[in-house]
Amino acid sequence: MTSKELKQILQALIEYQVSELSLETPDYKLSVKRGQVLLAQAPDSKIPVVHAPAVQITPQAQPAGQNHPPVSAETAQAAAEKEKLEEVRAPIVGTFFRSPSPEAEAFVKEGDRVEKGQVLCIIEAMKLMNEIESEFSGTIRKILVQNAEPVEYGQVLFLIDPS
Repeated sequence: MTSKELKQILQALIEYQVSELSLETPDYKLSVKRGQVLLAQAPDSKIPVVHAPAVQITPQAQPAGQNHPPVSAETAQAAAEKEKLEEVRAPIVGTFFRSPSPEAEAFVKEGDRVEKGQVLCIIEAMKLMNEIESEFSGTIRKILVQNAEPVEYGQVLFLIDPS
Protein backbone atom coordinates (compact mmCIF):
# COMPACT_ATOMS: atom_id res chain seq x y z
CA MET A 1 0.00 0.00 0.00
CA THR A 2 1.40 3.36 -0.97
CA SER A 3 1.32 6.39 1.31
CA LYS A 4 -1.05 8.06 -1.16
CA GLU A 5 -3.50 5.15 -0.91
CA LEU A 6 -3.25 5.19 2.90
CA LYS A 7 -3.88 8.95 2.92
CA GLN A 8 -7.01 8.48 0.77
CA ILE A 9 -8.32 5.77 3.11
CA LEU A 10 -7.72 7.93 6.19
CA GLN A 11 -9.36 10.97 4.58
CA ALA A 12 -12.43 8.89 3.69
CA LEU A 13 -12.64 7.61 7.29
CA ILE A 14 -12.59 11.18 8.58
CA GLU A 15 -15.04 12.46 5.96
CA TYR A 16 -17.59 9.73 6.64
CA GLN A 17 -16.91 9.70 10.40
CA VAL A 18 -16.08 6.00 10.48
CA SER A 19 -14.93 4.95 13.95
CA GLU A 20 -13.32 1.63 13.01
CA LEU A 21 -11.98 -0.10 9.87
CA SER A 22 -10.20 -3.38 9.23
CA LEU A 23 -8.58 -4.18 5.90
CA GLU A 24 -6.74 -7.39 5.15
CA THR A 25 -4.81 -8.46 2.06
CA PRO A 26 -2.34 -11.30 1.52
CA ASP A 27 0.50 -8.84 2.24
CA TYR A 28 -0.74 -6.90 5.26
CA LYS A 29 -3.50 -6.27 7.74
CA LEU A 30 -4.57 -2.72 8.58
CA SER A 31 -6.82 -1.88 11.53
CA VAL A 32 -7.79 1.71 12.23
CA LYS A 33 -9.78 2.82 15.25
CA ARG A 34 -10.42 6.38 16.40
CA GLY A 35 -7.56 7.17 18.74
CA GLN A 36 -5.19 4.41 17.61
CA VAL A 37 -3.69 2.86 14.50
CA LEU A 38 -2.38 -0.70 14.37
CA LEU A 39 -0.40 -1.94 11.39
CA ALA A 40 0.95 -5.47 11.12
CA GLN A 41 2.28 -7.71 8.40
CA ALA A 42 0.79 -11.13 7.74
CA PRO A 43 1.14 -13.62 10.65
CA ASP A 44 4.02 -15.47 8.94
CA SER A 45 5.97 -12.20 8.52
CA LYS A 46 8.85 -11.27 10.83
CA ILE A 47 7.97 -7.58 10.79
CA PRO A 48 6.69 -6.47 14.20
CA VAL A 49 3.39 -4.77 14.85
CA VAL A 50 3.67 -0.98 14.83
CA HIS A 51 1.47 0.99 17.20
CA ALA A 52 0.81 4.70 16.69
CA PRO A 53 -0.38 6.67 19.72
CA ALA A 54 -3.73 8.42 19.72
CA VAL A 55 -3.72 11.55 17.62
CA GLN A 56 -3.81 14.55 19.88
CA ILE A 57 -4.29 18.05 18.55
CA THR A 58 -2.64 20.75 20.60
CA PRO A 59 -3.66 24.29 19.69
CA GLN A 60 -0.75 26.58 18.90
CA ALA A 61 -0.45 30.09 20.24
CA GLN A 62 -2.06 32.63 17.94
CA PRO A 63 -0.15 35.71 16.81
CA ALA A 64 -1.57 38.95 18.20
CA GLY A 65 -4.36 40.46 16.15
CA GLN A 66 -5.56 37.17 14.65
CA ASN A 67 -8.25 36.37 17.20
CA HIS A 68 -11.79 36.21 15.86
CA PRO A 69 -14.81 35.70 18.07
CA PRO A 70 -16.65 32.44 17.35
CA VAL A 71 -19.58 32.75 14.98
CA SER A 72 -22.44 30.27 15.10
CA ALA A 73 -23.49 28.40 11.97
CA GLU A 74 -26.90 30.12 12.09
CA THR A 75 -25.28 33.57 12.22
CA ALA A 76 -22.97 32.71 9.32
CA GLN A 77 -25.84 31.37 7.22
CA ALA A 78 -28.00 34.43 7.93
CA ALA A 79 -25.16 36.76 6.95
CA ALA A 80 -24.50 34.78 3.76
CA GLU A 81 -28.17 34.88 2.74
CA LYS A 82 -28.48 38.58 3.53
CA GLU A 83 -25.46 39.61 1.50
CA LYS A 84 -25.55 36.79 -1.08
CA LEU A 85 -22.13 35.58 0.07
CA GLU A 86 -20.59 32.27 -0.97
CA GLU A 87 -19.61 29.85 1.79
CA VAL A 88 -16.37 27.88 1.90
CA ARG A 89 -16.99 24.77 4.01
CA ALA A 90 -14.59 22.31 5.61
CA PRO A 91 -14.30 19.23 3.39
CA ILE A 92 -12.86 17.17 6.26
CA VAL A 93 -12.68 17.05 10.06
CA GLY A 94 -9.44 18.41 11.48
CA THR A 95 -7.61 21.45 12.82
CA PHE A 96 -7.86 24.76 10.95
CA PHE A 97 -4.67 26.74 10.31
CA ARG A 98 -4.57 30.18 8.67
CA SER A 99 -0.90 29.94 7.63
CA PRO A 100 1.56 27.27 6.50
CA SER A 101 3.59 27.65 9.74
CA PRO A 102 3.26 29.55 13.03
CA GLU A 103 5.80 32.16 11.90
CA ALA A 104 4.36 32.63 8.40
CA GLU A 105 1.80 35.20 7.32
CA ALA A 106 -1.82 34.05 6.94
CA PHE A 107 -2.87 32.80 3.50
CA VAL A 108 -5.72 35.34 3.45
CA LYS A 109 -7.21 38.09 5.62
CA GLU A 110 -10.66 39.63 5.69
CA GLY A 111 -10.94 42.08 2.80
CA ASP A 112 -8.45 40.20 0.57
CA ARG A 113 -9.38 39.47 -3.04
CA VAL A 114 -9.03 35.74 -3.86
CA GLU A 115 -9.14 33.79 -7.10
CA LYS A 116 -10.64 30.37 -7.76
CA GLY A 117 -8.09 27.73 -6.78
CA GLN A 118 -6.17 30.00 -4.37
CA VAL A 119 -5.21 28.37 -1.05
CA LEU A 120 -7.25 29.83 1.82
CA CYS A 121 -6.09 27.70 4.75
CA ILE A 122 -4.83 24.31 5.84
CA ILE A 123 -6.80 21.65 7.68
CA GLU A 124 -4.64 19.13 9.49
CA ALA A 125 -6.20 15.69 9.70
CA MET A 126 -4.31 12.75 11.20
CA LYS A 127 -0.95 14.51 10.77
CA LEU A 128 -1.68 15.25 7.09
CA MET A 129 -1.80 18.87 5.97
CA ASN A 130 -4.64 19.48 3.49
CA GLU A 131 -4.65 22.78 1.59
CA ILE A 132 -8.17 24.15 1.20
CA GLU A 133 -8.65 26.12 -2.01
CA SER A 134 -11.30 28.66 -2.90
CA GLU A 135 -14.04 27.33 -5.15
CA PHE A 136 -14.70 30.77 -6.61
CA SER A 137 -13.21 34.26 -7.00
CA GLY A 138 -14.26 37.14 -4.77
CA THR A 139 -13.46 39.11 -1.62
CA ILE A 140 -13.09 37.50 1.82
CA ARG A 141 -15.84 39.10 3.93
CA LYS A 142 -15.58 36.97 7.07
CA ILE A 143 -13.26 34.31 8.51
CA LEU A 144 -15.43 32.25 10.85
CA VAL A 145 -12.81 30.03 12.49
CA GLN A 146 -9.93 30.88 14.77
CA ASN A 147 -6.41 29.65 14.06
CA ALA A 148 -5.65 26.17 15.48
CA GLU A 149 -9.36 25.56 16.17
CA PRO A 150 -10.91 22.13 15.47
CA VAL A 151 -13.42 22.09 12.60
CA GLU A 152 -16.16 19.64 11.64
CA TYR A 153 -17.03 18.32 8.20
CA GLY A 154 -19.25 20.87 6.43
CA GLN A 155 -18.53 23.70 8.89
CA VAL A 156 -18.49 27.16 7.26
CA LEU A 157 -14.92 28.52 7.30
CA PHE A 158 -15.11 31.64 5.11
CA LEU A 159 -17.75 33.92 3.61
CA ILE A 160 -16.77 35.28 0.19
CA ASP A 161 -18.45 38.08 -1.75
CA PRO A 162 -18.32 36.94 -5.39
CA SER A 163 -18.91 40.44 -6.82
